[in-house]
Amino acid sequence: MKQKLMLTAMLSFAGICSYAQGEYDVSKIPAALTENAALVVRNEEMVYEVKGLGTARQDYKTAVTILNKKGEGASNMYEHYDKFSNVYNLKATLYDAKGAKIKEYRSSDFKDGSAVSGGTLYSDSRIKYMEFLYASFPYTIEYSYSVDYSGILNYPSWNPASSWAMAVEKSSYTFKIPKSFSFKRLNSVGLKTDSTAVKDLMQYQWSCTAVPALVHEPMSTGLKTVTPWVSLAPNQFEYDSSKANIENWQNLGIWLYQLSSGSQVLPESAKSKVQALIKDAKSPKEKIKRLYRYLQENTRYVGVQLGIGGFTPIVAEKVSTVNYGDCKGLSNYMKAMLQEAGIKSNLVVIGNGMPSLNRKYASMNQANHMILCVPLEKDTTWLECTSSYDPTGFIGNNNSGRTVLLVTEDGGKLVETPLLNASANYMKRSTKVNLNEEGSADIQIDTKYANAQYEDNIGLMLIEPVTQRKNIMNSLGIPNMEISSLKYTQPDKDQPLLNESISLKSSQLLTGGGGKMFITMNLLNRQENTLTPIEKRKTPFSLNYGYLDEDEVIYTIPKGFKVEFIPKDILIESEFGKYTAKVVAKDNTLIYTRTKSIINKQYPAEKYNDYVAFHKKLYQADKQKGILAKIE
Repeated sequence: MKQKLMLTAMLSFAGICSYAQGEYDVSKIPAALTENAALVVRNEEMVYEVKGLGTARQDYKTAVTILNKKGEGASNMYEHYDKFSNVYNLKATLYDAKGAKIKEYRSSDFKDGSAVSGGTLYSDSRIKYMEFLYASFPYTIEYSYSVDYSGILNYPSWNPASSWAMAVEKSSYTFKIPKSFSFKRLNSVGLKTDSTAVKDLMQYQWSCTAVPALVHEPMSTGLKTVTPWVSLAPNQFEYDSSKANIENWQNLGIWLYQLSSGSQVLPESAKSKVQALIKDAKSPKEKIKRLYRYLQENTRYVGVQLGIGGFTPIVAEKVSTVNYGDCKGLSNYMKAMLQEAGIKSNLVVIGNGMPSLNRKYASMNQANHMILCVPLEKDTTWLECTSSYDPTGFIGNNNSGRTVLLVTEDGGKLVETPLLNASANYMKRSTKVNLNEEGSADIQIDTKYANAQYEDNIGLMLIEPVTQRKNIMNSLGIPNMEISSLKYTQPDKDQPLLNESISLKSSQLLTGGGGKMFITMNLLNRQENTLTPIEKRKTPFSLNYGYLDEDEVIYTIPKGFKVEFIPKDILIESEFGKYTAKVVAKDNTLIYTRTKSIINKQYPAEKYNDYVAFHKKLYQADKQKGILAKIE
């Protein structure tokens, strides 16, 4: 009997081991989670405990099944650290498709390297990482680590379904904080919060299960409207011997003002230079322009991220000596020069390319950049101090129309940067096409780009001529073309305007036969691609910016030909924009005019197929042709 009981126990134990070994068997993933998925998070557990104003511990563990090559990048583990954090207890295990263990990794197997990015000169940021190479899909990577923090600016966020084609079997975030501390929270709609008092701590937990993967949706403004997430931020913190209360934006601004206070002192040589630059300037605006140009011509951007130095500007005296700085240092240097010129300005904290600051939620992780605001009596000038070519007052599309934090002596003030509307972001193009009897043509193209469209194209003026020509050859789409001349000019350095002039020849511009030639009326700026409708789209969408395109193409009709057909006028209007096209035959020319004005705002998901239909109408309208016929 004892032998039978022992055998039963051994079999039971073997069964337990077999189950444990096959825990990550891919066949155990529910079918609903593998649909549209490149990877599945099998289990994720994050525990973060706040121990003091500047101390905390995080324990993290996850297991991710990589279904195919598209999900391969998610198998790699990266954890950043610096002198205020220590990463340890690193472990990882690789499993095959059946959940059988292939290999285990310990801390010594992980690599350690600098996390300095391009353009950064000084940084104490480092990274522990491991890049797993396994060619047989599917497979699973399980890894874990712990982090001790000795300086805190933010608390970690929880965003388990953070990318397209990513499904989540289960994920949880446990946040522990002393009862005497306060914090702020934002979370996705409907997410349940479990809270428990444990001795002198409050424990909060958020979790999710069975989150399906989403197919990539074009023009999406993000997954946060349809996936679970939590953002947390301290109301008080300590970092690099600096303490702050940031319950609101005013308080956060007070801290930032204190960090930069006293850093606008210029050396005597720089003061003399400022006075020489502005001595005959006739207005504050003229002074700003001269000093901004001097900044652009004599400094360069270099990142500096050392402890509190990641938030404190390099002192103006240092920037004046070395002629470089990061966004904070250069903005602060410009502020110091303006101060010497008797002009007040304020540093501005902004999320470049990020959403506006949340007015009701003050935190350090909503911004990544600093610019300068110069309030004058009748208007305000905004300065992007890291650019060597932006006109005075032009801060770019990624900074426009944003809620930002003005750092003043009275604390932080939320204000709005100027919005670049559609009519301001224009492209105006005039094209003259001199046709001959064989269908070849001499073509002259003159284009003006403004504001956001200037920003998109100014790079063409700054690259080598050979590269310029290659880019134009690839973008124009004119058959059998040969460029005769190509020129870019910025007529006024104080305006975001770019002129482009192109002369070229096409040995066979038109198609035809039987005494007829067919002209695609919109020669250059066609809506080339159509969009595909999406059933049951999940996420909102928007464009990068609204814009206005105005095109005029004048075709000179070759001798021996007459106009046989021209298309009718077109007007297309919708909530997304307006399109017009018109062709007029005048003397020996065909004059084609086209306007396209696109409105940019965030549209709900259910509007996407309406946008697709609008897009398709423009595509069809841009294909219209005219017909020339030989005179008998």
